[in-house]
Amino acid sequence: MADAVAPGTTLLAIGTKKGLWLGTSPDRRRWSLSGPHFLMNEIPSIGLDTRDGGVRILVGARSEHFGPTVFHSDDLGASWTEPENGAIRFGPGDGAAVERIWQLQPDSADRPGVVWAGCEPISVWKSTDGGEHFELNRGLWEHPDKDQWGAGYGGAAAHSILPSPADPDTVHVAMSTGGVYRSADGGQSWQARNHGISAYFMPDPNPEVGQCVHKIARDAGDPRRLYAQNHHGIYRSDDNADTWVPIADGLPTDFGFVMLAHPRRGGTAWIVPIKADGERIPPDGRLAVHRTDDAGASWLRLDDGLPDHEFNVVLRDAAAVDTAEPAGVYLGTRGGSVYASADEGAHFAEVASHLPDVLCVRAAVLAGS
Repeated sequence: MADAVAPGTTLLAIGTKKGLWLGTSPDRRRWSLSGPHFLMNEIPSIGLDTRDGGVRILVGARSEHFGPTVFHSDDLGASWTEPENGAIRFGPGDGAAVERIWQLQPDSADRPGVVWAGCEPISVWKSTDGGEHFELNRGLWEHPDKDQWGAGYGGAAAHSILPSPADPDTVHVAMSTGGVYRSADGGQSWQARNHGISAYFMPDPNPEVGQCVHKIARDAGDPRRLYAQNHHGIYRSDDNADTWVPIADGLPTDFGFVMLAHPRRGGTAWIVPIKADGERIPPDGRLAVHRTDDAGASWLRLDDGLPDHEFNVVLRDAAAVDTAEPAGVYLGTRGGSVYASADEGAHFAEVASHLPDVLCVRAAVLAGS
C-alpha cells in the first residue's frame, strides 16, 4: 500500500472488530485489499485527511490490553505512528479514562491541522497538529447537562462532530445518549438543540436533553441544514438545529443508525433502514439503502447488488460517501460484508466478505503521488 498511486485512486478504509483493512481502486469497481492492520484491535473510528493533497489515515484503535489510542499513517498504511504517551488522555484531575474513540473528523480545508475526536465517556477533543495530540473540550466535559446524559446500547458515545464549513465558531455534536448540542463560540460553550425530536419511549416524549440521536449529517448546499437519524425518527433542521421536522414519510421504518449527506449537492442524503429497536434487522430481511434528493420530501429505495436475504445491520459509522463525480456510497454489515457503489447508490457490488463485524467505513479520492 506504500507504492505511489495514480490521481483519482479511491482509498477505502474498513474498521472492524478485529482490525483494519485498506483498499484502493482506480475506478471504484476493481479493488485491491490489504490487511488486517492492527489485528485483534477494535477499530470504531477512522479519519481520512486529504486536505494537504496527500492523505493521512487516522485510526482510533482499541486494544483489550492496552486500551484506546490514535494511530496515523502518511504512507497508505505501510507504517504507523502512535504519539508518545498516547494521543487522547484525560488529566489526573478529570476522574476518567478514555474507553473508546468513536469519531475522528478532520475540519474543513481552510483549517489545516484541525481534527476533532469524539470519545467514550462522552467527550469532545480537538487537535491542531493533524491528529497527533488532542486537547479535551472543557466546555462540553463540564456541561451542567452532563448528569442527564447516558449510555446508548453500544456505550456512552460522542459519535458525530460537524464543524461548519461556513463559520469556524459553529460546531454541532451528537451523542448517545444526550442528543444534539451546538456551540456558537468555537467550543467554549454548548447548548442542547433537540426541539422537535421525539423520544416516545421516555417519560417526557419531547425532552430537550437526553435524546438518543444516532447520527447527524450536514447538507452540502446549505450549512444551516442538518439531517438526523434518531432512535426511531428521521429529521431535518433548516435553522442550524434550532428546530427539527420529521421526514420519514415514505420509508419502511424510521429506525436506523446511518445518516449520510452528499458531499456537493444540497438536498441529497442516504439512510439504511432497520426494522425496529426491538428487531434489529433490515426490513423483511432485505438490505437496502434509501436516498432523498429533495431534503426528505421523498425517498428512493436502492438495493441493486445488495443481498436479498440479510439479517445483519449497518452501524452508524459503517457507511460513507466519497467526493468523486458521481459520488460513491459504501457500507459494511455486522456480518463482515462491504459493498461499494460508484453511482450514488444505484448499483452496488461486494468489495469484501467474511470480515469481522464492520464498525467503521471511510472513503476518499486521492490526489496521487
